[in-house]
Amino acid sequence: ILGIIAARRAGIKAISTPHGFGEATEFKLKMYLKLGGFALRFFDWVVPLSTELHEEVEKFGVKPEKIAYVRNGVDLKEVDEIRLQASNDDTPSVKKIGFIGQMIPRKKVHFILDIFEQLHSEDQQMELLLLGDGSSRAELEEQASCLASNSNIHFLGFRNDRLDILKNLDLFVMTSSYEGIPRCLMEAMGMGIPVAAFDILGIDQLVTDQKTGLLAKYGDVETLTEYWRKLLVDKAYADHMAEQGRQFVQEKYSAARMAIEYEEIYQGLINA
Repeated sequence: ILGIIAARRAGIKAISTPHGFGEATEFKLKMYLKLGGFALRFFDWVVPLSTELHEEVEKFGVKPEKIAYVRNGVDLKEVDEIRLQASNDDTPSVKKIGFIGQMIPRKKVHFILDIFEQLHSEDQQMELLLLGDGSSRAELEEQASCLASNSNIHFLGFRNDRLDILKNLDLFVMTSSYEGIPRCLMEAMGMGIPVAAFDILGIDQLVTDQKTGLLAKYGDVETLTEYWRKLLVDKAYADHMAEQGRQFVQEKYSAARMAIEYEEIYQGLINA
């Protein structure tokens, strides 16, 4: 909203890249999201990060000829540089499960805590590493403090060395109810880490169930728990899923490909 006002007052072109519109239950937030959606009509180009967001943008009244879809990407050179380094894991016998992202309501991190508690009761040689911060962190820390597995749950906050931590994970997990195309999931797959998540829009652009990772129906905690267990216990199967996922991200979601597509959009606006 502020961006388009500033751009128009400055007399310059403006592009919006919606990452998602989130969930709203309160009246004020619903109105804010509607106003933000309405503002998209005034941008020169709107570039959503997924095909589903493309449809959402059209519902806000943006003309189809002003919408371009550029698939999100990650800097795989940086990921590969870390991936190919020798492991610095000093506790290889401990299975490490990780999440990277904002600790906000739509990430549903409480599901991760519940599943970890169940699996930890079966095998105490595992840790849960939670990287990120947000409005739900205090509530989640309170939930974790009541669990028997609390001493093996680590809230690490925002970290600049996330890729070094990611490299040593045995499993990357997500339980979001809403996503664009999550960068953290792309990085995990690019790093060659097996992944398990709920099957929602955005995540399904990256993970094909039983091929590049494991997906459970949203809210099906029992099945997702079984998928975690499968990937943690069956190393050969987990390695196969991880390699399939890594190859898929390398082919479809590189930052280099994304940069070229954005450059074409920018150059088109400049020429016009």
